[in-house]
Formats: sequence, C-alpha cells, structure tokens
Amino acid sequence: MNPPTAEDHSHPAIIAIFALTYLGIAMGRVPGLKLNRVGIVMLGAIAMMIFGRIPTGQVIACINWPTILLLFGFFVISAQLRLCGFYDWLAGVVAARVGRPGRFLLLLMAVSGGLSAFLSNDIACLVFTPIVGTALLRKQMNPVPFLIALAIASNLGAAATIIGNPQNMMIGAVAHLDFGHYLVWSLVPVFFALAAAFGIIWLMSRKNLQSTLAAPEDLQRKTYPLNLPHVIKGLVILAVVVGLLFTSFPREIIALAAAAIHLASPRYRTEDLLGLVEWPILVLFMGLFVVTGAFETTGCGDQAVHWLAHSGFDLNRPANLALATAALSNLINNSAAVMLLLKVVNLAQPATACILALANSFGGNLIIVGAVSNLIVVQQARDLGVNITFRDFARLGIPVTLASLAGLLVWVALMK
Repeated sequence: MNPPTAEDHSHPAIIAIFALTYLGIAMGRVPGLKLNRVGIVMLGAIAMMIFGRIPTGQVIACINWPTILLLFGFFVISAQLRLCGFYDWLAGVVAARVGRPGRFLLLLMAVSGGLSAFLSNDIACLVFTPIVGTALLRKQMNPVPFLIALAIASNLGAAATIIGNPQNMMIGAVAHLDFGHYLVWSLVPVFFALAAAFGIIWLMSRKNLQSTLAAPEDLQRKTYPLNLPHVIKGLVILAVVVGLLFTSFPREIIALAAAAIHLASPRYRTEDLLGLVEWPILVLFMGLFVVTGAFETTGCGDQAVHWLAHSGFDLNRPANLALATAALSNLINNSAAVMLLLKVVNLAQPATACILALANSFGGNLIIVGAVSNLIVVQQARDLGVNITFRDFARLGIPVTLASLAGLLVWVALMK
C-alpha cells in the first residue's frame, strides 16, 4: 500500500487537520455539535481531500483494505452468533453461578476473556452486562466490581490473538504478523495479566460485595432466543476460520468466505445480520487510515520520533513503546493511538508489533475512557441503576494495568 503524496505547500494544512482531528478524538466531541469520534475522524478525512489536496485515488490507496474486509467478516460472524442466541445463552449460564462470589468472578473473567479472544469484546460486554448485573442485584450483591472485571477481562482476553479486537486486526495486517506466532508469543503475558487482574479485583473488592440496590423489573433490552442448530453452525464455522488462520490463506478471504455462508442463511435475513455489524468502527478505521496516511507524507511523524530518541525516549525500545501506547490509548482512544504509532515505529522486528498489540489492549483498562468496551459496560450498568464512577474504575483499573504492563515487559526481556 503506497501512502498518498502531497505537495510541500499542502503540508501546513495537512498538519493542522491532523492536529485538530486528534484533538477532537481526545475530547470525544466538538462543542456545539453532535459529533462523536467517528464523525470527527470522517470530517478530518474529508478535510484532507479538500484542503490537503489529496486526490480520491490516493485516498483510497491509503486505506488498508485487508484490515477493513477482515473486520467486516468477523463482524458478520459475531452477528450470526448473536442472532441465534449464543451470547444470551452463555451470559445466562454464567449468571446462574452467581451464588459463590469468588468462583463466579473467576468464571466471569475466564468466559469473557476467552470469548473476546475470538469474537467482538464489545458485543460480549453489551450482552453480558445487563444479564450478569441483574443476577447480582437479585442476590443483593454489589455489581460494580464484577462489571468492571467483565470489561477488564474482555480487554485482556482480546489481546491474546490478532483477531481479538479491531486494533489487533489492523496491527496484524499492517505488520504481517503470523497468527500462530503471535498467539504463542502473547499467551504468557495475557494469562499473567488475567491472573493478576483476578487477584487484584478480588482482594480489593471481597469486603464490599453487599448491595441494597433492587434489580430493575421492567428492563427493556433486545434478546434473541437460543437456536441450537444455528449456534452449532456458527461455532463450527468459527472453529474452521480460526484453524485456517494458521495457514497461508489471506485472512480477509477466510473471514469473507465465512460471512458469505452466514449471509446465505435460510433463517436470518440479510438486513438482520448487517444490522448488527459495527459499521461505525469500519468507518472510523477508514477515516483514520486517510488522516494518518496524509500526515505520513509530511515526514513530521518520523521527525518527532527522531527528536524523541535524541531526547532519550526511543519509541522503539519495548518499555517506552508499551508506556507510550498505554498512555496514548487513554488520551486519544486506542484505535487512533495504534494507527498513529503504526506510522512511526519500526515494524521490522515482530516483537515491536506484538508489544503494540498487547499494550494497547492492556492500556485500555487504565480508566473508563481507555476502551469502548469500558464505556459500554458503564452505560449498560447505568440502565440497571448501577453507577460506576471514574474513581470506581480507576481504583481497580490502574493497578491491573500496571501489573499487566509489568508482566509484558518482563516477558519481552525474557524473550530476547
């Protein structure tokens, strides 16, 4: 993929648009307008075409289409499993074990982490939060630490594979990471992070498990009845897809073939499947590819990296890259952080891409705004009458993130 070229006299406009776009991403909104981050990025991409004078053909060339197609394929796979009731059924199975808090916490984190390694962690949080939260409230248990654990485990589990979240799919495609190599490399730090997260959350929360909040009686949410044959079909197709990812077949073709099978369904309408596809994420990524691709033509990114290295902060050092990724993920959103860092770090070493993939997921647990899954859990909990504050999340998220990053850096040192 060749980045777009830009005339020197367009560089000031490109730099200004890039800066304003990333400032908007960091703020999450524009005062007086009803824009969210997706809208902000799209405006940035359009501005690059108009004021940065980037031709349409070069804009299209900026987008890493294998990443977009891979994302779309997995969104359809996940949508089918949601339509056939798999997510609702699994969440109900987990919620039924709420009687023993310690074991329930362990089961909740194991299931959400494992599910997020191969399917959308955002959907897992969207479905699990109301079912698990209601079950906890009915037992008069404090749902806050458990729901925070759900978000944290989903972020950690997503780091285990290069299909666990959109950022890792992008990193895998751009850096040409081997699926099996990354899986083997990531398992130890991910398992350590999950174990540390369980220990920290349980030790810090076990004395505050009682709640006087009542479970909502008229909670309105969309549920899907269990259709066992289609659950089996969806899981078999997912297993085949994961198996084929270990081969040399193009990943996006594998995912698209699976999506095609689901779209040719005798039971689920095309509009129902496509209605559950996370289109805003696809649009966000395409816009980010354009904005960062245009910025790359100015050379400012490379200059900034050289300046940082000269000042004693080399982004290509594992510790610095992990810390910078985690920090940027919380300042400007992990997708935007990864897109930016992919343009400026040296991906010749596979370990660099692996660190970037793990650190952006681990860093997402620091505070509420670190990952979309965190925001989903907080919003879904609010609908239950449960208020998860910034302090509540940071109290558990900060030590978990520090322990996770420490484990990652120890693993990097051992693997040298």
